[in-house]
Amino acid sequence: MNHYETVFILNPVLSETQIKEAVKKFEDYLVSKGAEMIHKEDWGLKKLAYAIQHKKSGFYHLFEYKVAGEALAPFELEFRRDDSVMRYLTVKLDKHAAAWAEKRKARVKSPKK
Repeated sequence: MNHYETVFILNPVLSETQIKEAVKKFEDYLVSKGAEMIHKEDWGLKKLAYAIQHKKSGFYHLFEYKVAGEALAPFELEFRRDDSVMRYLTVKLDKHAAAWAEKRKARVKSPKK
């Protein structure tokens, strides 16, 4: 099993319920393919650097997980089929990227001063 991280942007016109359903759908799909979910983050509504599908903002989400490589192609196909997803990016984490992800998670969990 390899360590992956996927960031995806959902359409900003979706309601909060629709966003939660979409995120749950993708998470359930990964788990059904034998993935071990390590971490999830909701980055919220952010302004895009350039317009995508005539939209200037989107809801960002991050999944960190471990799964066999064969499960990725069908997972990304689900992103392409879903109209609520504007963009997605999946990267395989090496040991250095995994260490950085741990630092990022610790920073998110620690209280701000």
